[in-house]
Amino acid sequence: MDGRAKPGHDARKNRSILRIAACATVALLVIVGAFTGWVASLGPLPLAQAKQVSTTVVDRNGKLLRAYAMADGRWRLPVDAKSAIDPTYLRLLFAYEDKRFYDHGGVDPLALARAAFQLVTTGHIVSGGSTITMQLARLMEPRHERSIYAKLRQMVRALELEHELPKDQILDLYLALAPFGGNLEGVRAASIAYFGKEPKRLSLAEAALLVALPQSPERRRLDRNPEAAHAARDRVLDRMVEDGTVSKQDADQAKAVPVARMRKQIPILAPHSADQAVATMKGAPVIRLTLDAGLQKNLEALARDRAIAQGPNISVAIIAVDNETGDVLARVGSSDYFDERRTGQVDMTRAVRSPGSTLKPFIYGLAFEDGFVHPDSLIEDRPIRFGSYAPENFDMTFQGTVPVRKALQLSLNVPAIALLDRVGASRLSSRLKQAGTSLVLPKDEAPGLAMGLGGVGVTLQDLAQLYAGLARLGATKPLREIALAKDDREPMRLMDQAAAWQVGNVLLGTPPPENGVHNRIAFKTGTSYGYRDAWSVGFDGRITIGVWVGRPDGAPVPGLVGRTAAAPILFDAFARTGRIPAPLPKPPRSVLTASNAKLPAPLKRFRPLGELVRSGSDLAPHIQFPLNGSRIDVDRSDGGRYAAMPVKVAGGVLPLTVLVNGISAGDIDSRRQRLIEPPGPGFARVTVIDATGAADTVVVRVQ
Repeated sequence: MDGRAKPGHDARKNRSILRIAACATVALLVIVGAFTGWVASLGPLPLAQAKQVSTTVVDRNGKLLRAYAMADGRWRLPVDAKSAIDPTYLRLLFAYEDKRFYDHGGVDPLALARAAFQLVTTGHIVSGGSTITMQLARLMEPRHERSIYAKLRQMVRALELEHELPKDQILDLYLALAPFGGNLEGVRAASIAYFGKEPKRLSLAEAALLVALPQSPERRRLDRNPEAAHAARDRVLDRMVEDGTVSKQDADQAKAVPVARMRKQIPILAPHSADQAVATMKGAPVIRLTLDAGLQKNLEALARDRAIAQGPNISVAIIAVDNETGDVLARVGSSDYFDERRTGQVDMTRAVRSPGSTLKPFIYGLAFEDGFVHPDSLIEDRPIRFGSYAPENFDMTFQGTVPVRKALQLSLNVPAIALLDRVGASRLSSRLKQAGTSLVLPKDEAPGLAMGLGGVGVTLQDLAQLYAGLARLGATKPLREIALAKDDREPMRLMDQAAAWQVGNVLLGTPPPENGVHNRIAFKTGTSYGYRDAWSVGFDGRITIGVWVGRPDGAPVPGLVGRTAAAPILFDAFARTGRIPAPLPKPPRSVLTASNAKLPAPLKRFRPLGELVRSGSDLAPHIQFPLNGSRIDVDRSDGGRYAAMPVKVAGGVLPLTVLVNGISAGDIDSRRQRLIEPPGPGFARVTVIDATGAADTVVVRVQ
């Protein structure tokens, strides 16, 4: 034989090879097809479910105010690794769990090879070779078995995760889902529950403990088996020393730190504000409020301590507002949210109560604005009747003739009601509503003089908004508590700048309580009828704070007075802001600053409606038409504009000048009459001043 293969033999051999290749190809296709079908059977990644977190409410700086557990009772707080996690923890986490996290595509072949080698050489599993991405996949689809199938599933899901999400989002998800024992999920919830702080700044001992716990969260729970947690933490530190990540000296110091044995409470700051925000922003995972967590914590402690000192069943509410922005900086709805005896879950900053004397500054403000009285004018504090209504002072005494400034500072009732009678209760009510305040009158009652002493319902937050308007020189701004990207709030008119400044300047001189300093805070107190509510509201150049003290059920508390119960809390609240009171705004140019002796004759002494000012032997001007308190129906047929309204005057020394709401409307001719254009629907104040300064005023309603 020549050793050469026969042609037939070669052909058979080739056909055999082709059959084997074909079978292998078919087998490979079957395997690939089966694998592809199996991967498809896994379905889409459950990302939406994995991204569900506890609703968290944070302050203006991102600090946690309150978190709400998920529907199943788990605490899972959102995490931002870049800005909210201590770098030491991340360094230990990567060194211990996944050194090449930012380099692999979800599966680390080197880690898998190391795990396989350790299994072969030791006979048991030393490390699983799972990457952080694979662990996230397991957390998203929890399975208890440890098998090749389970590991393969994690690998497939990890590859899918790496395809769907960037590395930073994968890390954030893992840090939010990692188990830490009980109902705690995520490093943020664990840090708050175990250390009482955010994980932004952790010690080496704390960081190592948080790395160790997810390996066996139930066996290492601090509140059940702190010894196991301690040992696991030390093993992490030993590994870090072996890897050169941590020095032995630092590790030894960290090992000496004891492990906490009790969980701490998840923060509950500003619970009333948080509840309201969650009800408003339904479904939002993170809600940012305008509150300041530090100030909120200080004022909550103040309210709690003072309520206890006041006696059983008494609560305290406090609200702090930024004057410039109208942002609520702190809201303490009750002295203790969980105290049922004090009805703690009722937000008393939003409860409608009788304001006592706290509306008096706005009566004086409108009187200053209308120009018939000045802070240094004299006013009578004597017994007087307004029809069947005879107001009395709180101490049942009368001061006689006093400056208007002192009448407001001492909160005298008779001067306030006399000014309100001149200003008009309906006009005061209209102006306060125009400034954003919701006044609640008794059923079927119109605004009357009694509202000047508390005969109307108002909330503490509305009072704070009004007083912040005084600090803003007469322009209120709707309060804001939820910090939204768009702020479309427009200022609302309360009174003119000069009048607002004069009120603030007067209130600045109010004698403070024993714990206060003179001329630092402009404030007013109030006590409702029957000693049911004690109030104090004040402002400096930066912030306005309102305080309410009383029983939420409205029961009377003998001896509960604004000056002794609420004012000291107000001054303590300003002290707890941590800042020296800021000065009030400078006076506008239009402010008249003069002593009583140098005031014009009509401003030297306040005179009620109907009492005319005489100059020498001449009668002062008297408005004959329109009559005070009358309703004027004005024709609007001319393109929707109001037709002219006649003004007729008797007496007075020419020339006579007409003012409508403090703005000149021209001079009156020798016939002592003039047609003026009404300012629009609502209340209008018409004033006539003669050449000697004598004046008369009426208030009419235009419609």
